[in-house]
Amino acid sequence: MNTIAFIVQQTMLFSIPLLIVALGGMYSERSGVINIGLDGGMIMGAFTGTVFINAMQGSMSGQGLYVLALLIAGLTGLIFVIFHAFASINLKANQVISGTAMNMFAPAFAVFAGRLIFGTQQVPFRDTFFIRSIPLLGDIPIIGPLLFQRCYISTFIGIFIFFIAWFVIQRTPFGLRLRACGEHPGAADTVGIDVQKMRWAGTLISGFLAGLGGLAFVVPTSTESNATVYGYGFLALAVLIFGQWRSFKILGASFFFGLMKTIAPAYSAIPGIKELPIPATVYKMIPYLATLIVLIFMSKRSQAPAAEGIPYEKTGR
Repeated sequence: MNTIAFIVQQTMLFSIPLLIVALGGMYSERSGVINIGLDGGMIMGAFTGTVFINAMQGSMSGQGLYVLALLIAGLTGLIFVIFHAFASINLKANQVISGTAMNMFAPAFAVFAGRLIFGTQQVPFRDTFFIRSIPLLGDIPIIGPLLFQRCYISTFIGIFIFFIAWFVIQRTPFGLRLRACGEHPGAADTVGIDVQKMRWAGTLISGFLAGLGGLAFVVPTSTESNATVYGYGFLALAVLIFGQWRSFKILGASFFFGLMKTIAPAYSAIPGIKELPIPATVYKMIPYLATLIVLIFMSKRSQAPAAEGIPYEKTGR
């Protein structure tokens, strides 16, 4: 039972950031804008979030500081993605090139700013946010050790974001308009939907969730921000494709890739796996090999939004 609890706890730590960022990508792409700059948004959010934690840990601590840092990280991601949104929607630039430029800019900026502020690119912080056990909930048989012990509040924030994201995109007029702009922007424009505004909304949401997900990834897995999230933003894109741009499928894909990511660093603590004569480097390759294999088999069945990546030209009536 202890081994199962350990695997589930570690899987949650890796899956929730993936889920948050992939949901952000879903909002952007369902509106018709490809945002491959998710990795850059994660780096920017992680950087500003850890700088804030580093600066405020002398006067604040606990979950309130972490939640506030997550909000700041999300706002940073939102501001960061404005450049991509303007280039893609208003200037009708190539969205892949714009997103790639954002991914190249983010780590360079984080390294420069880190060295300017701290004298090194690493931004250290003290992890005071780990929850050993949630009162009462942690004592529930079976479920308690799996979900409510050895966890972070970002796990529950991520689950809350998932249900909100699903409800908004599937059960609200805003979600219907957003999906219409990604499938048939011309028809959406004909019935009075402002395609540009909806695409701006989807892209800004994706930036906010990317920044938030960046800090939600760094805090449980490290004690410093190092101007990288180890390609997690690209892994979130794979989750988005594997999940077919659908909320619940993205949820399942996130936990699948989270499990693969868990096996990579934690294989030595899992009975039955650590005894296998397999080099450690192979385990580190597992998440990325799984990504390639899944994309090979899923690419032909992928049904991306019809107008994804296509700039919309408003025609006269």
